[in-house]
Amino acid sequence: MFQALIASAARFLTGLRRSFLSHRLPPPEVPEPAAAPRRYDRLQQVLLTDEVSRTLFEEYAVHRHSQRGEEETGWVLLGIREAHEALVLATLPAGAQRVAGVAHVRFNSTAQAVASRIIRQWDRRLTMLGVVHTHPGSLRHPSDGDYRGDVQWVGRLRGGEGIFGIGTADGPRGLPADFARQPQAHMQCLGELCLSWYALKEGDERYKPLPVHLTLGPDLARPLHGLWTTLEHHAEPLDRLSRQQANLTFAMIDGDYGPALAVSFPLAETRAALRLVLERKEARYYLARGEEVLAIQAPAERVDRAVYLLLAELAGLE
Repeated sequence: MFQALIASAARFLTGLRRSFLSHRLPPPEVPEPAAAPRRYDRLQQVLLTDEVSRTLFEEYAVHRHSQRGEEETGWVLLGIREAHEALVLATLPAGAQRVAGVAHVRFNSTAQAVASRIIRQWDRRLTMLGVVHTHPGSLRHPSDGDYRGDVQWVGRLRGGEGIFGIGTADGPRGLPADFARQPQAHMQCLGELCLSWYALKEGDERYKPLPVHLTLGPDLARPLHGLWTTLEHHAEPLDRLSRQQANLTFAMIDGDYGPALAVSFPLAETRAALRLVLERKEARYYLARGEEVLAIQAPAERVDRAVYLLLAELAGLE
């Protein structure tokens, strides 16, 4: 059966091999993180890397001019929780498959769970810190509805406290958007776009304004934003595979139409792996042995079922 699945078995796919090696994300070898503090006090400030701040303002501006610009949108924030502050290092967008209106937004949580696993592959210190979402009007504070939802899950975060950003487009008209201003300690404004920052701890009756500061650094998840459509389309089977296959790894590679996601399943044979390339709605399968990469026909339409059928067939050949 397996031999019948191999297409062009004698052909060496040089271009694909180069593509697999051209990772756009850092290699997964990360130094052992420092031990997290045993005690978390109230948050005194939130630190955003400069690229995280750019991501939020740039994607907010794009959203405002899109066909869904009147809806709310948002981002999940990942980073490092310290004893007195939180450092935001990654943003995960709500996605095109979000459920949103003028007064609510529900994120595509499955796609964000997969993206979180991908990012934590490169830095396991990262944890969820909170969320940012926008308000179409001028309410720069979380609403009563926001509170009723947030207070139910904030206790699961480290320290039992989360960060919440509110985006509005009610800044002073006519000001140039060439640099950001900070009219208050907990606010950032770039042109008419504003982000107001708050903290909410388990048991709090209201949000507390949270001073925001910038530091130099990346948005570790920004490379994934370019293939978010791919992530959303394949989110459910990827979520299942990533929960059941502890040794799988992710990489971002150059596809036929732009960035693609490569998933690698190591085999018992030395330097051998089953590789899956996802690009938009398409899935392609390969067997890699050392420097040789062979294309394989998918034995099933659903990605997770195809992977398990191929792994079972490969196990029988070893």
